[in-house]
Amino acid sequence: MRTKVSLIRGQDSIAVEADLVELAQNHVNDYTSNWKEQLRLYGQEDKFWDWEFKLKFIINRQENREGYAIEYSGETQGLMLIETQMHGSRISEGKRLVYIDGIASAPWNREFIQRPPKLKGVGTALLAFARNRSIELGYEGRVGLHSLPGAEEFYENQGMIDLGEDEDYDDLVYFEYGVRRSPE
Repeated sequence: MRTKVSLIRGQDSIAVEADLVELAQNHVNDYTSNWKEQLRLYGQEDKFWDWEFKLKFIINRQENREGYAIEYSGETQGLMLIETQMHGSRISEGKRLVYIDGIASAPWNREFIQRPPKLKGVGTALLAFARNRSIELGYEGRVGLHSLPGAEEFYENQGMIDLGEDEDYDDLVYFEYGVRRSPE
């Protein structure tokens, strides 16, 4: 599986084409060797995420879990883990959705760490893919996630609905996309 996604180069605002692919060991290796130390150094909220564990023990062993990565210029630019069968919508009772269990952009694509970021639109491209995956599964574009505090504004800007803090999930704010009709 390889899907083309459009990103924006930060230095000159030129659109570039990247590949969205299934998460593989090489992406985890990039995370471990190229991302992890920078995330720790800059105190990023996802600095303790273990993508090695996510790949080996969650994605590879559970049918309802899928992992994806965005590649550009031979580097992993973004990572995402989704759950496809067990989560229900809080907006449309009784309806399933794609739940994003983890979504991350490479440190050099984060404005907090690098200005201008190397690439813009990585998180947006991953969210759009999750919505399309939701449509493929018959969930009408419904997607949900719990946001780290530093990313809440990003999800609001993406048009996700803020459904408030979830006391069952470390008081993280839960966001959801409602129904999106597929283009005719």
